[in-house]
Amino acid sequence: MKLGKKNQEETEATVKTSDEELVAYLGIQGYQVPEGYVQVESYPLNPPYSYAWVFQDDSEGSYFYAVDELALTQEERESYKQLKNILEYELKAPGVDETLADSFHRQLPLIIAEHQNVFGDANQVGMRKIVYYLEKDLIGYGKIDGLISDPMIEDISCLGINKPIYIYHRKYANARTNIIYSDEEELDDFVTRVVHRQGKHVSIAHPIVDLTLPGKHRLAISFGKETTPAGTSFTIRKFREDPLTIVDLIMNETIDESIGAYLWMLMENKMSVMIVGPTGAGKTTALNAIACLVRPDYKMISVEEVQEINLPQENWVSTIARTGFGGDSQGEVTLYDLIKSAVRHRPALILVGEIRGEEAYVLFQALATGHGGLCTMHADDVETVIKRLTQPPMNIPQTILSLMNCVIVVKQVKALSSNPQNRKVSTRKFVKIAEIDNNGAPIEVFNWNMSTDTFEQTLDKSYLFNKIAKNLDAPPSVVEQEFERRKQILLNMVDKNLRDFRSVHKALNNSLNLAELAMKESAKEQE
Repeated sequence: MKLGKKNQEETEATVKTSDEELVAYLGIQGYQVPEGYVQVESYPLNPPYSYAWVFQDDSEGSYFYAVDELALTQEERESYKQLKNILEYELKAPGVDETLADSFHRQLPLIIAEHQNVFGDANQVGMRKIVYYLEKDLIGYGKIDGLISDPMIEDISCLGINKPIYIYHRKYANARTNIIYSDEEELDDFVTRVVHRQGKHVSIAHPIVDLTLPGKHRLAISFGKETTPAGTSFTIRKFREDPLTIVDLIMNETIDESIGAYLWMLMENKMSVMIVGPTGAGKTTALNAIACLVRPDYKMISVEEVQEINLPQENWVSTIARTGFGGDSQGEVTLYDLIKSAVRHRPALILVGEIRGEEAYVLFQALATGHGGLCTMHADDVETVIKRLTQPPMNIPQTILSLMNCVIVVKQVKALSSNPQNRKVSTRKFVKIAEIDNNGAPIEVFNWNMSTDTFEQTLDKSYLFNKIAKNLDAPPSVVEQEFERRKQILLNMVDKNLRDFRSVHKALNNSLNLAELAMKESAKEQE
């Protein structure tokens, strides 16, 4: 049936009923406080349809996170099921350069107009609710769509059938939710749909899958009961749409302005930096923020197994490893291959998401030829880093360990305030920064003091500052002078809340670099 203009306008008007009308009509009351808990906070996720409620256990202090959604009536649920079946049959694939969401919203009014009888006696508010559930289940993330929408959630974990979903909240840390997959088929279908939507495959034969979701979120899946007896499990690690910059790290007290200025000078002089720490410590976030300190004219290439690095620079190429075809290694592209290829593109800086094998040797060879490097590794301290690098499968000779100029240890520390309402800073800290000298020995230059929650520095021992001065043929006082000046620039940016990437890059462009400063000092001496 051809859709008339009038019918189409009426349908679109129905779908666009105002939120105020919907809230007034439904009389939203809020989620009931569970017994033994007290309400801590509530905020909207996808208003007026879903809201988050956070409760705390009176006795244990643990947190419970509830997603409160508008429920469908029995009649609305029947209409929803019928229309969902129709959409699954009639929806066409997105066009060229069209997203899944754009395609859905373009086709939905047309299909609804052709099947008005499906809604029965449902009013405009009922239709709005039905459309919300259709969008959530067909192009969204179903039961966990609200969790994906919450910018305060960093991590979403499904542990199997009949187990609650757990999250890691930026403010309340670990929390249990009211979302449970009680049907094995429903969970498997959801995971399969999400994986296929990203052009990947998961099955009993290939149960382990890692992939990147829209929004740069990382999804790790263990499918079926062969590898996880409790049933399919998955973890989604969410990443911010707006990457954190070095100014954010200072404002969050992950670092101070001295560390920021120190890293700024290292990046400008193409020094190599390794960020280490346990899982969830914030290594990739730190790598992103430090990479934003690279001069805008420097070419960068990132190498990863699953895309996590998210840089706003234009002069950046992202490369991703891939598995082979047909169940073997034919056509496989490894991190080792990508790093070898990256060197031929003559980048100023090579970023490696994580090193754990033979690709480490290739990276060190690239550092030896004058390329800068940024990478992460799972390790608890600097000593463990050196042991891992010098033993199989990495096998880095002790004589070239100093090519990795600096090692940063990032950890998630215990908050000084036990009350999340008073916790306004990050619990992640750069607990130690050490330079690697020519003998491969670590020299500590920054250390976080837990008792005073302050960063202590011993830059008078800095091997890299002396190296920078020597490379520029300038006295160490010039380097120290520039270090102090950059501290003030960063403090001014913090005071003015200039934390976005453009502001940071403007500071990079407008700041006099060390080479120019050294030339001016030299000219003064000659006069």
